[in-house]
Amino acid sequence: MKRRNIAAGILAVALAAGLTACSSARDGSGQSSAAETTAVLAIIEDNQIPLYEKPESSNVRQPQASGTVVYDNGKVLLDASNSSQGYVMVKYSGSNSKIKVQITKSGKETYTYDLNARNDYEVFPLSEGNGSYSVKVFENLTGNQYSQAFSQDISVTITDEFAPFLYPNQYVNFNSGSTVVQTGSQIAAGISDPIEVVTAIYNYVITNLTYDTAKASSVKSGYLPNVDTVLAQKTGICFDYAAVMTAMLRSQNIPTKLVVGYTGSVYHAWVNVYIDNVGWVDGMIFFDGHDWQLMDPTFASSAKQSKEIMEYIGNASNYQAKFLY
Repeated sequence: MKRRNIAAGILAVALAAGLTACSSARDGSGQSSAAETTAVLAIIEDNQIPLYEKPESSNVRQPQASGTVVYDNGKVLLDASNSSQGYVMVKYSGSNSKIKVQITKSGKETYTYDLNARNDYEVFPLSEGNGSYSVKVFENLTGNQYSQAFSQDISVTITDEFAPFLYPNQYVNFNSGSTVVQTGSQIAAGISDPIEVVTAIYNYVITNLTYDTAKASSVKSGYLPNVDTVLAQKTGICFDYAAVMTAMLRSQNIPTKLVVGYTGSVYHAWVNVYIDNVGWVDGMIFFDGHDWQLMDPTFASSAKQSKEIMEYIGNASNYQAKFLY
């Protein structure tokens, strides 16, 4: 996926080449030849490189346990074959009923997950970019007491910086057959501008889902959204809203982060979106403690820039991310 306009400078390079050729295209009298005049006056158009490569329907990247880089102690298997794509896969084959996975990049927060599958892989993102990561698996002893069953350090170089935020993972779980993917494709049909895709998906979600107060009061630690179930039931909590929007946007080839952290002193969730020619927009879709909100999308329009929005998104202190999924 190419997200930078590499056409910049092509015209200048072509003209420079033309001038070099012209300097040697002279007749015996030292006068410029007709070929020189033609070359100098040539008009060369820049190539048009699409920045947002919108898929025809959906674009679901499927994580793979390729088996080329594997660490196995007989109970836990870590497949890091595709760490360059921003994820690892972990399989537990023991008998313990409660397993935790911890992934830590050196100097960053520790991400703690429940590993729910048995004898099957689960996908975990490497959200913090390049560097050294520690992957640990723990078996429950009693209460909140755990014994380490596996530990492995891996060195990660991510070849596509957007990949961790385009693949599905445990928190944003979808596949090519998911209803959420098919719905996202229908919503985005005929829309070519990424800002408009974000707006259409946001409007669909907040219009078709209602907040589940009972679920919010009873939900327990370790809850993971089932995005298709949320769509079918048309109700959910904030985590559900964020996961559904993130899955839809990723399936439309728009890099999207589901973020948990602080806005001021309040612990909230929000969705960061990458927009071509703008970059990552922190809190483009955010929860204000009562409702989901969409940041004024006019910030990316060269004709209608919002000074206030540009100043806000340029101030990193407004959003303090703790975890990226």
